[in-house]
Amino acid sequence: MNEIKELLWELKNVTKVFPGVKAINNLSLKIYSSEVHGMIGENGSGKSTIVKCLSGVYQPTSGKIFYRGNPIVIHNPMMACSLGVATIYQELSLVPSLTVAENIYIGRLPRKERFPFIVDWQEIVKKSLVILKKLGIDLDPLNIVADLSIAQQQMVEIAKALSRNANLIIMDEPSAAIGMEETKRLHEIVLNMAMQGYGIIYITHRLDELSVMDCVTVLKDGEVVGDRAKGRINVKEIVNLMIGHDVKEHYPKQINQTNDTLLTVSDIYTKKGINGVSFTVHQGEVFGLAGSIGSGRTEIGHAIFGIDDITDGSIKLQNCQVVMTKDKFTTPREAIKCGVALLTENRKYNGLFMNFNGVNNVSIAKLKKIVHRGILDLNKEEIFAKEYIDKLKITPTAVEQSVEFLSGGNQQKVIIARWMFCEANIFILDEPTQGIDIGAKVEVYRLINDITSHGKGVIFISSDFEELLAMSDRIGIVNKGKIIAVKEVKNINKKYLIEKAFVNQV
Repeated sequence: MNEIKELLWELKNVTKVFPGVKAINNLSLKIYSSEVHGMIGENGSGKSTIVKCLSGVYQPTSGKIFYRGNPIVIHNPMMACSLGVATIYQELSLVPSLTVAENIYIGRLPRKERFPFIVDWQEIVKKSLVILKKLGIDLDPLNIVADLSIAQQQMVEIAKALSRNANLIIMDEPSAAIGMEETKRLHEIVLNMAMQGYGIIYITHRLDELSVMDCVTVLKDGEVVGDRAKGRINVKEIVNLMIGHDVKEHYPKQINQTNDTLLTVSDIYTKKGINGVSFTVHQGEVFGLAGSIGSGRTEIGHAIFGIDDITDGSIKLQNCQVVMTKDKFTTPREAIKCGVALLTENRKYNGLFMNFNGVNNVSIAKLKKIVHRGILDLNKEEIFAKEYIDKLKITPTAVEQSVEFLSGGNQQKVIIARWMFCEANIFILDEPTQGIDIGAKVEVYRLINDITSHGKGVIFISSDFEELLAMSDRIGIVNKGKIIAVKEVKNINKKYLIEKAFVNQV
């Protein structure tokens, strides 16, 4: 790491107040060059507000921001950009139909010197290659972004930020939607940028990423509750600072598994790459699916739920009162009627109705429960939904507030409440803790315990092998569309999962 570190940015006694809410309170923070500065805290702790103050979206109510030792007011995002602040959000801001090079220089396409009205395409490709090489990213500038993986698209976002002569790169949950190998590559690029002198703010909920950071700032309720330098970063201590009390059970696993088979999947194939998958789920069991992104984990869930057509093989669900078409579900409607639930990997795009409140989102999949004489009984709907909102400890504001304004943890719990309302028997949970803080994760784990305690089954898909090992009873390892092994968790460890999940099967 570069020994010479310059103080780039400083927030001194900054407070930001919204009507009825003090988002950050008397907060001070220093950001140096050549440093990966981790920022961690529960949802609502003030991380996003700090980012928006530095990127010119908000101006502090009080306190001062300093740039290279000089006080400054960042009036808008364009000014922040001109000062070298680049923010890479969890939702990428790329144009899928354009090339890598066009996305890197979008809005700033170089022109020919003699003919300024003509875009210099050769110069765009040349400059893009220089930036990609600087980052150590092996990408063709002429590739269409839509054809790239999420991890590769993220690299394009980083390249775009550096092309604007940034000195501070703010990365908001950069590893939330990528797998273990992609995350490892991301960390290599982040460390490479720090060695080249960039200051980096790295926001994450993943505690296993603390090792990549030079220092960590822990936030709670808009205040700094702890700062730790490299070598003094202790995971348990960080968790306790975030939550405000000792978390004795990070993974509060209950054993509820029985010998009674609930779901049988027999030799299924799909056009989306599932190749002869077979497994069973017992009543009260958490059956984990481990594998890299693209291994077929999500596609297995989609096949069972009727999203992807099963071309061969069968599914059998105990106590299913619906007549299944050729021993499979041909539509999600059939699956839902038979008691199958799916919490999708991307809750914002295909899990929630973002313009509906929590009540509407809970009831939407089984409206017949609240229909009286052909008319929706809205009072009944609210009574039912409030029951689940209370039971799952969802914020009371979800009753009237659109779910787009809820935290990630509350959004996940709204979807789980929906399927509980539907009286589902099999819960397919695809990355249920992705992008949510440690406190919300523990609540999701406890909900899994509650589901299995009632004899229901859970198919648990996750990129976090530690939580898979902690919360599953058995794990199926997915590689190239196949389940290559099924093991009881007591007989395997993380090393075994990694070796099996990432080995290239013939």
